[in-house]
Amino acid sequence: MINITFATRNPGKMREIKEYFQGTKYNILSLDDVGVNIEVVEDGAAFEENAAKKAREICAVTGGIVLADDSGLVIDALDGLPGVDSANFLGTQTPYPTRNAEILKMLTDVPPEKRTARFVCVIAIARPGCNIVHVKAALEGEIAQEICGNAGFGYDPIFYVPHLGKTTAQLSLAEKNAISHRGQALALAVKALDADL
Repeated sequence: MINITFATRNPGKMREIKEYFQGTKYNILSLDDVGVNIEVVEDGAAFEENAAKKAREICAVTGGIVLADDSGLVIDALDGLPGVDSANFLGTQTPYPTRNAEILKMLTDVPPEKRTARFVCVIAIARPGCNIVHVKAALEGEIAQEICGNAGFGYDPIFYVPHLGKTTAQLSLAEKNAISHRGQALALAVKALDADL
């Protein structure tokens, strides 16, 4: 098995990632698993910048292969908000139920056809002495009329996938990984890793 650090402490994200990598030759470790407690400031203007910065800084500390993602919810009717600020939208300490409720309030008078949105995920792959490699994927959908579902995390309860008739918080982990922005990006990351390792 090849150990790879994924630059996150988010338990929901790690659960999805570990599930995805089952059956591969890669053993995915969180920052807590490898004892890295630095916080990388995500101050980039784009998902790619933040992912690369995290991957590069954690790689410098661990000396091993690092994957880092930056992902977020992009809502067309809100001019792309919350976008790269998805994790800090309405303040870093604001819980996601509050954020989700506020987004629904902001879209109160927006008709269904104009509630288009997407989850975007960029994964940066850093290896000592090598250039950063990026992969990117998106899941298209729309913002639901109400909060629905208890699975997933973050903005999942308000992100509606029309062809499934469910929010991503109503999907099983396997169903979500099969279609999600992160699942798609992880698939591309595995291909990139397989090509180099």
